Amino acid sequence: MEAWEADRPLELGLTHDRVGRAVKIFWFWLTHWQGRRYVVALLSGILMGLTPSPSNAWFLAWVALVPLWLLAWNPEYELPFSRTRFISTQFFTGLAWGIGYHGFALSWITGIHPMTWLGVNWWVSLMIAFFAWSFITLWGAVLVGLWAVAIAGLERVSSPGTKPQLLQGMPIWLRVLVGTALWCGLERLWEFGPLLWTSLAYTQSPYNLAILHLGQLSGPLTVTAAIVAVNGMFAAAWLQFRELNRRKMQQILAINVSLLIGLHLLGLALYSLPLNDLPNTALRVGIIQGNIPNQIKLSPEGWRRAIEGYTTGYRTLADQGVEAILTPETALPYLFDVQDRSRSSFYEAILEKQVPAWVGAIGKQGQSITNSLFTVMGTGKIFSRYDKVKLVPLGEYIPFEQVLGKLIDRLSPLEAHMAAGKPGQRFDTPFGRAIVSICYDSAFTEHFQTQAAQGGQFILSAANNAHYSARMPAQHHAQDVMRAIETDRWAVRAANTGYSGIVDPHGKTRWISVLNTYAIHTGTVYRRQTKTLYVRWGNWLTPSLVGLAVVSVLSRKF
Repeated sequence: MEAWEADRPLELGLTHDRVGRAVKIFWFWLTHWQGRRYVVALLSGILMGLTPSPSNAWFLAWVALVPLWLLAWNPEYELPFSRTRFISTQFFTGLAWGIGYHGFALSWITGIHPMTWLGVNWWVSLMIAFFAWSFITLWGAVLVGLWAVAIAGLERVSSPGTKPQLLQGMPIWLRVLVGTALWCGLERLWEFGPLLWTSLAYTQSPYNLAILHLGQLSGPLTVTAAIVAVNGMFAAAWLQFRELNRRKMQQILAINVSLLIGLHLLGLALYSLPLNDLPNTALRVGIIQGNIPNQIKLSPEGWRRAIEGYTTGYRTLADQGVEAILTPETALPYLFDVQDRSRSSFYEAILEKQVPAWVGAIGKQGQSITNSLFTVMGTGKIFSRYDKVKLVPLGEYIPFEQVLGKLIDRLSPLEAHMAAGKPGQRFDTPFGRAIVSICYDSAFTEHFQTQAAQGGQFILSAANNAHYSARMPAQHHAQDVMRAIETDRWAVRAANTGYSGIVDPHGKTRWISVLNTYAIHTGTVYRRQTKTLYVRWGNWLTPSLVGLAVVSVLSRKF
């Protein structure tokens, strides 16, 4: 033991024996009692869950994944080992981290309780809220569990022998590359599913605008890859510290700090590029935030307040000289057909003031209804229409309806039967083509990338958000900030109860409303036809990382 220690001088101002003993005791505690693995993973996941908006703790994301890296790399089992025990331990370790992160970040979902205003029993309402929160939490957490299993498994494949030789069989950068590629690959698969919100990238929005500009290169997974890789390098440095190899630890830390600073400098360079918007591309827009609480939105009182509030706001903004006016998602909560339009004072105001309006209302598609945004001209005619593509599970449609339909109908009073719009819709306006998002669409970056590639010149985002707690509107605003940066477009946001706002292509919020207030605002945005690398090529980084990782592992194995 003495000879082993003499080969690794520490020089930390403490006795060699005390530091070495303390590190070994901590590592034993961390790795040799199963329950403690899960507790550590859960707590570090919660630490990551503290980072999303409205918390300004984005910097925690650059270290909050370190414990999970360490636990995935942990050589707890010597061969021969129980394969079932190995897989289950690693999976539940990752699952615990995912529950901590996704569960805490998505806690705003529980704000739908109580739904007594819909006639739902208080206890049934609690069950619905808990089911929604737990289901979407586990949906994301399972992917983290799979990542932990894959990392631990690859450690054994790439490190032959009776025991994995941590950071000695393969170069450190290669192990981190494999882990980063796996994470991005799993998150990419996640994007194809119906439940998406808590990508690691959104932990940086809307505060760390420099790093968010990496999204212009290959979308939000570029930011995710940076976060995962930096955490992996910090974990590698800790392992060298555990082995009392101070020199190697310092080398890794120096490389990682350089990587972290370099990534931010690259993002800052993109952030510093001037917008160069021309006066002839300016568009003066008006925003109406109706502030109709969900508790009364579908009642006669809610309808009266909506018609009155949006009519008054429209007239005021039209008199201020705006060129177009945006309303929130389902601002007029009824079927927007000719008969209903003709009986509305809001429709009469459009005919009088002759200012086009983007109106959130209910549309019709065959025998189904749609959540739609209409361009209504000053003549009263509908110029274009967009139907919401990404519907909210349980709220707007029933997932696995043939299996879960009867159960959901018993639990929920909501008429969750709505038709989704087709991907790739084009929304032309009198001012050029727009990129449109209705509420949940904002979480799906390819929805914006596709429309930008098709010629969308500015973003129109309409939302309600009144169903949830106050953290949700803040996170929705953060999602739209990312989309504006990635596509290099100005964004106009109208939300029922907040936050409405205007965001420029660098992610700066030029104006934002106060929650739970009636508000109108006049602002100027600019139409742009630039195309970022992400708009042109999409997410090219993830397949590149996965390809490099596969080649590296196979070359190592054979």
